[in-house]
Amino acid sequence: MSEFFKAELKDRFLEYALERKDYFEIQTLYDEFLRPNYDLQFVEKLVKEIQEYDSELLDIMSGNGQEIFMLASTSYTQGFLNEGGFMEMYVKEEEKWDTFLDQLSNDRKLSKDEKQLLKKNSAGLKREKNLLITLIVAIGISFLFTIVSIFKATFLEPEYVPLDDFERKMEQLQLQYLDENQQLKARLKQQQATLDSFKLERNQQ
Repeated sequence: MSEFFKAELKDRFLEYALERKDYFEIQTLYDEFLRPNYDLQFVEKLVKEIQEYDSELLDIMSGNGQEIFMLASTSYTQGFLNEGGFMEMYVKEEEKWDTFLDQLSNDRKLSKDEKQLLKKNSAGLKREKNLLITLIVAIGISFLFTIVSIFKATFLEPEYVPLDDFERKMEQLQLQYLDENQQLKARLKQQQATLDSFKLERNQQ
């Protein structure tokens, strides 16, 4: 049985004692509230917990071979229930516990394993970014190299070149540039996919 229902039962025991106005057997509490799902010993346990919290909430008498045989309300019973009883205590305790857990989760420092994982992920992400930047720079350099080659072949080499040879050479340079550019783009796309996958795994963690 949960602490919530135990607190509710304790309050019901006290309320029943107030209604009786006289002594009654503990067996009556069992018959009224817990038969047949629990036994009499469980009722005795709850009454003992009430007594341990405040011995003045119930007037308890032993007899018939039982430690707790008869019981009745006292002058303190009504006041305790007016203040909320055991249910109010349970609610306050839960609120304190929730506050403690919230504060613990907000202030909790990263464990050693979490720090290592964060450091590893950060290093991997930095490495992927650097590789991506390198590929972009390589594409730019390849483009500039092709432009310089065309410029040099056209203007810095005054020797006569037949038109057909010139066009063929230009076409070869263009194809060479396109091929290198496609290769670099493919590598760039692959690295971008790897980087996206790495980010996704990091977010899931």
